[in-house]
Formats: sequence, C-alpha cells, structure tokens
Amino acid sequence: MGDMADLVPNLRDLHGVAIDGGSVAPGRLLRSAAPAVGDAAPIGVVWPPVSVIDLRSASEIEPEHPLADGATIHRVPLLGALRPGAARPVDLPGLYLGVVESAGPMLVDVVRAISSAPGPALVHCAAGKDRTGISVALTLMLAGADTVVVVDDYLETAKHRAAIDARLSATAGHDHRLTLPASFFETKPDAIGGVIEVWEGHTGGVRGWFGDAGGTDDDLERLLGHLRGDTMSA
Repeated sequence: MGDMADLVPNLRDLHGVAIDGGSVAPGRLLRSAAPAVGDAAPIGVVWPPVSVIDLRSASEIEPEHPLADGATIHRVPLLGALRPGAARPVDLPGLYLGVVESAGPMLVDVVRAISSAPGPALVHCAAGKDRTGISVALTLMLAGADTVVVVDDYLETAKHRAAIDARLSATAGHDHRLTLPASFFETKPDAIGGVIEVWEGHTGGVRGWFGDAGGTDDDLERLLGHLRGDTMSA
C-alpha cells in the first residue's frame, strides 16, 4: 500500500466535448489540481502531459515543477494581473470577474500554450477549480462548446473536494489559504456563470473578447486543430 502512487487530484481529460468541427480528442486537454512528483493518473487518462500551463502565483510554486522532467512548463500567474491596491475580492464571483477584467492577455497566453502543445496539455493551478476553471471555460467556449457543458465541467470539481484539500494542505501557500473565506473553497455556478456572461455579452461574443485581449484568428484555428487532434504528434 505504501508504494502505491497518489492520483493527481481533480484530474480529468476533456475528451468528447463537442466543439466546432467535431469533438475534443483524447489526450489533448487535461485539467487538474497541482500535481506532485510520482503522481499517477486514473485509468484512461493519458499521462504524463508534454506541456503544462501552471497558473499558480510565485508563493505557491516549487523550485522546480514536479513535471519538469519531460514536459515544457509555461508559467502564467493569473492572479498577478489583479490591479495592485484594488480591494480584495470578497467572494468567488468577484474574484473571477477580477481575473477576466485584468488578465486578458495572460488568458490569451494560456490558450496559445495549449494550442502549441505537441501532445497532451495540462492546465492546473492549486485546486484546479478557479484559475483553471476560468482558463478551461474560455478555451472550450472559444472552440465552440456549449455553455451548459462548460458549467457542468466546472461543477465536476466539487466531487474531488477531499482530495484537493489533502493536496493543498501539503503544498506551498497553505498559510495564506487559511485566511480566505470558506466560500472561496466552494464550487459555485454563479462564479463561472458570471464570466460566461461577460464573454457572451462582449461585442462579437467570446471570440470578440479574445480578439480585444490580443488573440488572433490564427490562434483560434490552432486551438481547434489541437483540440480535435488534427495533428497528433505525441
């Protein structure tokens, strides 16, 4: 029993989600909480990834990423884009809206990192819920996924609360997380719903928002090609 590897908390493969021109192919887009050295994946999930998009802040990361041996690591600290001196968000919807309002160019970087992956791309933060939830929701919506599916995927994280809490208690940033309101650890549909409303209400919808944040039509084309597995090189 002691030799059994831990499973990556909150890990799932987004394969099968209907998008423009088909569906997400297996082993193209993964999401999870923070992985650790030696973690294993559930049966049926392609592991390890070849590209990792780590959304954590500097206070949460290790000297070397646990998956650095064999994967390209992209650091995109989304919370670093929140305006200095701005009032601290008091709830999840406020936090999510703050990220979308302040970190548009960083979210474009996330999409580009996913699109350029030569194989499985993993998006993660600490819990795999908030920063990861926003990033994956944007990615799927840009690809044409139905918002009901996007919300359902976000809510799936609630089933993994115990494993997430166990992982967070053993990682950097634990002391800071103890100062957060208990509601920040919930999986709330109004939080992800708020950012979806922003994207859908933008001129040109989510793709219009992406373009105003610095994204291009080429980025969207590459994203769709990656997700559908049009060019499988891993």
